[in-house]
Amino acid sequence: MTDQFSLAFEPLVPPLWLAVLALPLIVFVGLGFVFRRRGALIRALAATLLFLAITNPVVLREERDPLTSIVAVVVDRSQSQEIGERASQTDEALADLRERIEALPQFELRVAEAGGPSEDADRTETRLFESLNSLLADVPPARVAGAVFITDGQIHDIPTDAATAGIDAPVHGLITGEKNEFDRRLRLERAPRFALVGEPVELTYRVLSEGIAAGADEPENGMVDVTVRLNGQEVSREQALIGRETVTSVELPNAGRSIVEIEVAQAEGELTAANNAAIANIDGIRENLRVLLVSGEPHAGERAWRNLLKSDASVDLVHFTILRPPEKQDGTPINELSLIAFPTRELFVEKIDEFDLIIFDRYQHRDVLPILYYDYIAEYVRNGGALLVAAGPEYASEQSIARTPLLPALPALPTGQVENAGFRPALSDLGRRHPVTRSLDGANAEPPSWSRWFRQINVDKPRGQVVMEGIDNAPLLVLDRVEEGRVGMLLSDQGWLWSRGFEGGGPHVQLYRRIAHWLMKQPELEEERLMARGDGMVLEIVRQTMSEEAPPALITGPDGQEREVELTADGPGIFSARLSMDDIGLHRVKNGDLDAIAHIGPVNAPEFANTISTTETLSSLADETGGTVRRVSDGSPSVAPIRSGTASSDRFLGLRQTDETILRSVDRTPLLAGFAGLAAILLLLGGMWWREGR
Repeated sequence: MTDQFSLAFEPLVPPLWLAVLALPLIVFVGLGFVFRRRGALIRALAATLLFLAITNPVVLREERDPLTSIVAVVVDRSQSQEIGERASQTDEALADLRERIEALPQFELRVAEAGGPSEDADRTETRLFESLNSLLADVPPARVAGAVFITDGQIHDIPTDAATAGIDAPVHGLITGEKNEFDRRLRLERAPRFALVGEPVELTYRVLSEGIAAGADEPENGMVDVTVRLNGQEVSREQALIGRETVTSVELPNAGRSIVEIEVAQAEGELTAANNAAIANIDGIRENLRVLLVSGEPHAGERAWRNLLKSDASVDLVHFTILRPPEKQDGTPINELSLIAFPTRELFVEKIDEFDLIIFDRYQHRDVLPILYYDYIAEYVRNGGALLVAAGPEYASEQSIARTPLLPALPALPTGQVENAGFRPALSDLGRRHPVTRSLDGANAEPPSWSRWFRQINVDKPRGQVVMEGIDNAPLLVLDRVEEGRVGMLLSDQGWLWSRGFEGGGPHVQLYRRIAHWLMKQPELEEERLMARGDGMVLEIVRQTMSEEAPPALITGPDGQEREVELTADGPGIFSARLSMDDIGLHRVKNGDLDAIAHIGPVNAPEFANTISTTETLSSLADETGGTVRRVSDGSPSVAPIRSGTASSDRFLGLRQTDETILRSVDRTPLLAGFAGLAAILLLLGGMWWREGR
């Protein structure tokens, strides 16, 4: 606490009256000096004292306490600070700095940590000056002693000068990391956002080597090994020249989002491998799907299939209806017929592999197709093709396609019986979990809120998965895999009743489309599927399974550390988890024998664009403000208070000490108040009268 004295005036009359009183006094005193009257000096003293008495001079004694100076310390907790020993260096430097500053009572310490884990995507850059501004928002500039940044030097919001930074005090940098660091990283130069499924798509990347030791640890020919992965699966290994653009290509296997990962091999002595990989999210787009629909005869249901497929702009439909089977030959000359010949050889031999899906709609063997062609169709399925059989009464007849070489590809054999009775299709236990039938509109009601069908074909011991049931829980919709291909069988021709709105109709479009897309291997409809997706700093995991339970998921972060998480049921066949992650980068998820990958945070984030610690970024600002930049590994600096205009040195961190104080109390002592003031005035007036009266 200090005492400060000052003189103040508290006039007894308004300022205007002071001027009015001062004028006659000046005239009175001035005339005495002009006419050389005796006692003029005493007259002047008496007038002055009288005027001072009216202005009421007061001596003020103020008791003041000095204010502390605020020291802002911003600690970089970004992910690059977790490399090597940087985190421990940061903690040690902060503890030592806190101890030294708290030992000086004139300083008050404020600490803010920036760049730490968060659930949003704002962790793309290390923005320390934003944290500094927030830390000092309520502090007057005169009380700011200085700012100290404990960081690796990779700061992405450094202002151009001190004025822009809004700080008029020394800025210091304590840099973690080591002087001779070396790092190799991979940067993706060009990658398409969309690509056609099955077509080569090119990506361009560059391998960069940075740091003082770069070159000494690199191969003599400058070539390094690079691995290319698609959705976590390795597709190629190649070599790239350091510093030069390299082109690679991949083929997307299916529609939807795919992740292409390009990774350069880690070098000995490298700082971190976290930036050795770059990823590209590419959305696969199919060219128009080619579907061959063969209707064995005109019937009410074929229009439902045709309308569904024609309404999809991504489907190229080839549709044939057998209007004149061989047994209906009536001798009409060919040139008088309006029908075209069925191009069986072209469709089922020459171009069969060009179709993504073949549908036999109430088709029966009546010598329209040569018997050998059924074997071609079975081979097409085994090699990865898709076949859908929409069966009617003909499937239970003597002309059933189950009596042809197509038999090995069919999932269910007819018993020869056809049930003609009203029933409501229902989901089986498997069907409630299968992606094709799960959550069909109206399926959760009891009974299902859709109309009845009136015919069902009986089959014996179906192979594959029965996802819908009919009369007496008999199989109605069977889905099966045959080697590389897939086969579906709908054992009723009554689906058209739903499309016509009979008894309220049913989800025929939803059901038919899902069946077709499952047969064509749409990833979203796979029974066993693991999906992982990054939403900012949140990892979402979704597991589709036909099992009633799902095992825990194993997550491997970009730093190689593993974490196990339980999946919770979100409905039949769906299990999920949502977790907040700390690390930016590629996370690998394993669940059972399935794998998935997801990128957390921004793709190719600036945080890992350069991981070499540096003193250069803060140097210019420190020089301008009288601060210093030094490495933590060089030892802990001392802290010293300095006055404005004084610069720090290599031996200490200078912190400006403020002159600001806070007022505790004020004592007033009037100089001419009371009997003492009155006596002085009377004495001078009496002396003036005595001197002038002689």
